[in-house]
Amino acid sequence: MKSKLSLSLILFLVLITPAALSFEPTQSKTLALTHANLIDGVSSTALNDVTVIIRDGRIDAVGAGIETPPGATVLDLKGRWLLPGFVDAHAHVSDMRAARAALASGSTTLRCLGVGHFADAGIRDLSRAGAADLPDIIAAGYHVRPRMADEFFMNFPAMNNFMTGLSGVENVRRVVRAMIERGANVIKTMGTERAGLPDTDPRKRVFTDEELAAIVDEARKQNVFVACHAHGDEGARAAVRAGARSIEHGTYLSDETLALMKERGTYLVPTIATVMDLIDPGGDYDNPVLAVRGRAMLPRIREVTAKAAKMGVRIVAGTDTSYGPASIRRMPHEIIEIVACGMSHMDAIKSATSVSAACLGVDNRVGAVKKALEADLVVVDRNPLLDITAIQDVLVVINNGHIVINRIVW
Repeated sequence: MKSKLSLSLILFLVLITPAALSFEPTQSKTLALTHANLIDGVSSTALNDVTVIIRDGRIDAVGAGIETPPGATVLDLKGRWLLPGFVDAHAHVSDMRAARAALASGSTTLRCLGVGHFADAGIRDLSRAGAADLPDIIAAGYHVRPRMADEFFMNFPAMNNFMTGLSGVENVRRVVRAMIERGANVIKTMGTERAGLPDTDPRKRVFTDEELAAIVDEARKQNVFVACHAHGDEGARAAVRAGARSIEHGTYLSDETLALMKERGTYLVPTIATVMDLIDPGGDYDNPVLAVRGRAMLPRIREVTAKAAKMGVRIVAGTDTSYGPASIRRMPHEIIEIVACGMSHMDAIKSATSVSAACLGVDNRVGAVKKALEADLVVVDRNPLLDITAIQDVLVVINNGHIVINRIVW
């Protein structure tokens, strides 16, 4: 079974390699997508034989029987399935090659939760300046954690007194302010240690209640959300009480914490596929200690995700991948995992589109196929509402109205 899965992943990655990115040379400023079966990211049912008109990078009209404007570039989808571009709520993209790989797989927006030297902010700025071969980025810069990355001090040498450790309410506030002043759109902090290092304990707390509250409060002053990495229940619950926008991972969440998340509207980003990555050879992780850990964690995160969904906690899809040369997980894999946890196909797709966009605070721009939103779209060959694995077969990627992948013509 594993060999079949690995072959499927390899084939998928070959098909969406960033080398495949290309632009339609004759595309006008108006693009018409005709004869589409549409999953718009917000409706409960699909719409059949729909036309979508795109002008100057935005969706201008959506509906059946719409006439194609004169001079428009026409892409006849012939009954294929059109969806919003995926909004990956948890990625770690640190270079342009990786950003292009993400886009080629259908992720047109990424929330980047920890890279060095604010590379994510640089990619974001290039994308927003018109580089259509790059996805939009919601940038966090560095994690705010007790042991800041060495690179952090190269960017902030005046904070060298934290090289032995970051703690204390005023000190964490100072770091959050510095991150936002440098251009962070979101603050990523840690409620517990990581799972992806063999010498860490993912249940162990790392910040006090007061420190987490100060991190969230300082970010809120600048209208910036906080995403909190937390596998263990105690650290996660403290982050929820502090007002974190989302809990990343949540492997060992209790019913009490899930109920609090439901009450406060906290999102859960389970990143199930990356736990699979701990187990499988290769990928972002390839370590026997982590494989043992992953086998213990996988049933727990699946159980938590299923329970959270039933309780009404909003589930968000994220890959927790770098999209690097060794990476084998993409957003379709996380959507498939979420379906395996009991969510409907439609709700799992929403977790990767409109719900994810809402979590990031960008649902006024992306995450759905509706008038006035940015034209970030993907096309798959077959109906993912019947077979969710069909969502892996990305044929077309449209980013800000530009066709950057088109495999229909092959």
